[in-house]
Parts: sequence; structure tokens; C-alpha cells
Amino acid sequence: MTEKEAQERIKKLRTVINHHRYLYHVRDTQEISDAALDSLKHELHQLEDMFPALITPDSPTQRVGGEPLSKFEKVTHAVRMLSLEDVFTEQEFVEWTNRMDRFLKKERSVFPLFGEVKFDGIAVSLVYKDGIFIQGSTRGDGSVGENITQNLKTVESIPLKLETHTASQLRPDIARHITKGEVEIRGEVVITKKTFKAINIQQEKKGEKPYANPRNLAAGSLRQLDPRITKDRNLVFLGYDVVTDMGQKTHEESHAILSSLGFRSDALARVLPEAADVFLFWRDVEKKREKLPYHIDGLVISVNDIKQFHALGVVGKTPRGALAFKFAPEEATTHVLDIQVQVGRTGVLTPVAHLEPVAIGGVTVSRATLHNMDEVHRLGVRVGDTVIVGRAGDVIPDIRSVLTDLRTGSEKRFHMPDTCPMCGGPIEKKEGEVAYRCTNKKCSALIREGLYHMVSKKGFDIDGLGPKIIDALLDQSLIQDAADVFDLTEGDLVPLERFGEKSAKNLIESIAHAKRLPVARFLYALGIFHIGEEMAITLARKFFGTASAKGRSFSVEECRKRLAALSVEDLEHVDGIGAKVAESIYAWFHDTHNIALLGKLDTAGIRLDPPHAPRVTQILAGKRIVVTGELEGMSRDEVRDVIRAYGGDPSESVSKKTDYVVVGKNPGSKYSKAQQLGISVLDEKAFRDLLQL
Repeated sequence: MTEKEAQERIKKLRTVINHHRYLYHVRDTQEISDAALDSLKHELHQLEDMFPALITPDSPTQRVGGEPLSKFEKVTHAVRMLSLEDVFTEQEFVEWTNRMDRFLKKERSVFPLFGEVKFDGIAVSLVYKDGIFIQGSTRGDGSVGENITQNLKTVESIPLKLETHTASQLRPDIARHITKGEVEIRGEVVITKKTFKAINIQQEKKGEKPYANPRNLAAGSLRQLDPRITKDRNLVFLGYDVVTDMGQKTHEESHAILSSLGFRSDALARVLPEAADVFLFWRDVEKKREKLPYHIDGLVISVNDIKQFHALGVVGKTPRGALAFKFAPEEATTHVLDIQVQVGRTGVLTPVAHLEPVAIGGVTVSRATLHNMDEVHRLGVRVGDTVIVGRAGDVIPDIRSVLTDLRTGSEKRFHMPDTCPMCGGPIEKKEGEVAYRCTNKKCSALIREGLYHMVSKKGFDIDGLGPKIIDALLDQSLIQDAADVFDLTEGDLVPLERFGEKSAKNLIESIAHAKRLPVARFLYALGIFHIGEEMAITLARKFFGTASAKGRSFSVEECRKRLAALSVEDLEHVDGIGAKVAESIYAWFHDTHNIALLGKLDTAGIRLDPPHAPRVTQILAGKRIVVTGELEGMSRDEVRDVIRAYGGDPSESVSKKTDYVVVGKNPGSKYSKAQQLGISVLDEKAFRDLLQL
């Protein structure tokens, strides 16, 4: 191959590789496989090795440099990189808009705002000269940052050469601006939740300490002297500002320019005419927060008109015309007052930290789970420690880390008790398990927690029978186990606090109504170790299908006999049941205490219904379906029921074995994974059309 031929081939390869880089890292789609793209990159590497004079700074091969740096050089920002004022309440936000009114001396309605997500990452500046990426730097103190160009070149979502991927209706002459002179783009470098989790799993496998949070990991990754380490962290760049004057008059136009140049930016960003629109946007994004692929900590609200924005000026290091409207914090520091043990329905002893009350995510937190002794040892937490406590969505708060530098020496280590703290019975820890368990079947904690579980909505679903009433019934010795609930009378209930004749009658009617239920819910209600909702459905379908039960209801005793007759090997032959689950089921139905409980439930007249007859059209038979996002008019449980009714298998995770991913509103990372794996994706309409709903 001549140098001229190589030059032509190299040019084409770079164009194709950059096109597919843009599709994959900016548009979240791909036209060719990863292997095919790697092959193109390999060919380009070979040609540039053969003809080194043809290597240019914008070549895809130049993303990772050679020798590590000894230090980072300082960079002076042409335009200061400012910080933002934080507000946390609607009142604080209104006070800010009032100040804008006074400074601009105009009515509020004349300066619409622009809202975008505030990514929890590291702010960086990208400088392009004649369209080629020449310098990338950190914020630093706002005036002077560090040159991290080589590290930023490894971030695939940062183009090494500016190109107009989409025509901007707002600024059709963008191409003229990027081919000559300098262009500065600013944005945030982040690590996705998925990548962060994967990196920490690898850390733990290597016996190394996991990273505290994605932001710190992103910052540390950008400050690696060896760019090859940065590349392995799979960082992502999200643009938020075009500093160079390219004719844009608003922040909205800046985002349009970012998109046209092939940069990722906030897809939720929008113009917000009124303060009320800001509050609605804030609440909407906060609801979606957990489902987003990146960590965010609020919104950035700016005066949309750039001329007005600059007219408002700067106070210290913060612009008057923008602020960060933060969400309630998901983490806070507090003190561990005590560590006590909680006993669950399966007998597991869980250490729970009792905390000095602290507000996290708008909720006052006073307790945090420590999961098990392995976690206690990993954290090194002691009574009296100052700790960082986190809470995500509706998840139970947990201790993220211990601030050991604040210890005084008076802190006390926690030890798992030798006996159950509730009943004084023996506890055991089986080989290969992290949990300690109470082995006393008559332990009051096991009975109490088991009752909570049994009468829950996914179990017997007894309307009006909640934890407080169960506690009262146990405290008054009116019940000893779940079967006793079905022997209660109105006379037993009326003397209890908050009960009258009417409420007592209503609860007894609810109990009577609950005596007939699907066998899958009954199996779930029993609280057998390892038997969750899906496994209970699997057992019901396999051993109590319509054909075997002849479509009629059957007794608890019939249910017991059928399952007790199965060996561990029989159970292991069922798809989805492994050795541990099979042994757990076998042991439960051969335990004398459990046999006695089932006998009492049978005497109480509990009747079980077989699984529904399958639909004539089993269009999803044998198909594994994953649902992500919200479907109109159907809860997640209802969608699963529909999938099962058509013969499908609802699954929680996307893998190569997944047949379809159904995508509703506000989908999560499962949607992206489905695209990466080439799995068939159905929107809600296609899903309903397929099933003729």
C-alpha cells in the first residue's frame, strides 16, 4: 500500500469510527457490533504504525497517550469557571427571583428561566482550535485549573474533532464557527451508577477497599498521571455550556449547539417560564432521580437570556443569574448511640444501629441497618462513632462509612450475642452463610414477624389487620400463631383499644374472606426461607396446575401431602430451583412444628385455588420478559400477571437470555442494556398490540 492509498484509507476509517463513536456514546445506539468497531480501530492502528507521518492529534488512536505524566501543568481559564449558590426550599428560590427582579428592574415575567439537571460530577473545560481538541482542564479555583488533556482524550463521549452531526434550526451557520478559531465547551465528567457498581465489585474481589462515591472516583480518575488508568474507568462527559460566542442568545440555544456538535447534554433540560414551572420540574426530576443512569443532586436554574444573565454580574465566585436548586441530601453525618439486634421472620439476627436523629432526603432517620456481622467488620463501626448515613428512595437507611478520625477512644465494639435476644434460645451460623439465626421455632420475634408477613397484601391479604393489631393480639395472648387468627371472634376484638363493634365485625369479615386464596399466595405467606413471590408462583404452576387440581379448590392438607411427597431431587428438577432452595422447601414441609401449623390452618377451613387456566393464546410461552419504566394503567405487579397469563416469564434483570424488554415512561438502565445486547425492545403500544390488549 502506498502512502497516498494509506492516507485515503485512514481518512475513511477515522470518519467511520467517529460516526460509530458518536452513535454509541452520545446517541445510545449502535449500527455495528463492538467487535466490528474494534476491528476498524485495529486496522487504523496498523496503518498509522506503518505510516507514522499520517498520525494527527484528532485520530481515534490518540485517545490514550504513551508515557505517564510526572505532574499536571497549570491552566489559566480565559473565562472564570464559577460556582453556584445553593438553595434547598421553594421560599429560598422565590427570594432569589425577587432579587433578579430588583437587579433587572423589570417584571418577573420578562426573564424566563432555563432548567437542567445538576450532575454530581467534576466540571471541566474543553478547548478546540480550528475544530481540533487541544486542551482540557479542571475547574481548580475557578481562575486556574490543571491541564488534564491526555486523560480527557480517553473519554469516548468527548469528540477529538468538532463536527456538525445534526443541523441546528437555531444556528444553521455553526460549521463556520468550528472550523476556524477557538471554541470552549464546558460540562461535567461523571461515572454511571452501573459502572461505579461494577468497579466496586472488582475492588472487593481484589480484596481492596471500595470507592466511597461516583463523584470522588470520577475526580480521582481524571487526576491519574497515567491516562491508561483513566480510560479503564469508562468516564462520561455531559456538556452544559458553550462559552464561545457562536451567535447563541439563550441557554436553550447553547444546548441546541451542544447537541448539533455531537455532545451529550441533559435530555430533560427545558425553558421554564414561571416559578411554578420550576417547582413542577424540580418535583418531577426528583421522582425520576433513582431511575436516572447518573447521580444528580438537584437542578441548575439560570436566567435563559444570555445578555440578561451577564448583566446580572457576579458576586464573589457565583453568578447572580443562576443557582443550584438542590434536592434534600441523601447522606448526612450523625452518631451511633447503640447497636441492637433485630430478629426477622426466618430467625435471622440483624444488627441495627440506633442513631442520633438526622434529616436525610426529607425524612428523619434514627435507625440504620448493618445487615450482618460481615458488614459490621467491613465498616469497623462502633457504638459512639460518627458515621455517614445514606438513604436512597424508599430503601432502608444504611451506614456508608465511619469517620475514624473523630474517635475519642471511648467507642465500644459490637459483638453478636451468644443467644437470641428475644427468646434466649440458641443461635447458629451455618457454613457458607453470613447470617446468624435463632433456631427456636417458638421465638416470639419469629412468630410476630411471620404473622406480619403472612397477612400482608401478597400473602393472605387480610384487610384491616396490620402490625399494631397483631401486636395487640399477641400481647393479649389471643393468638399464638397465624392459624389462631382464623379462630378470632368479634368478642375477642371489641375489648381491644381502638375497636368497636363495627370495626370488630369488619375485621372478622375480612378474615373470613381471606380463607380462600390462590395457592401461590399461600406458599408465599408461609414464609419459607428462599421462597419469594416468583418462586411461589413457580411451585404453584409446577405442582398445582389446573390439570392436576382439576380446576377446583383444595385443602391445605392436600397441599402439604403433595409437597411433602417430593424429594430434594424432585424439587431440583424444577427450572429455577437450586440445591439450597430445594433443601429449604423439603426441610420446611418435614418439620414437626410446621406440620402442626398446617394442620391448624386446614382445620380453620383454608381453601386453596389452583393457578388460573392458561389463555388459549400462549404467545409469550417460554419467553423471558423484562419491564422497565411505567406502563399506563398498569402497576408493575399487574404487568407481571399479564406476562404470566400469556405464558411468559417476568424477569428483573436483562441478560442474553432475555427475549423482550418492554419499555414504558422514564425507563431505567435496563433499556440501554437491551440496546447494547441487541434484545428486542417493545414500547407500550407494541406490547399491547402483541397481546391484543
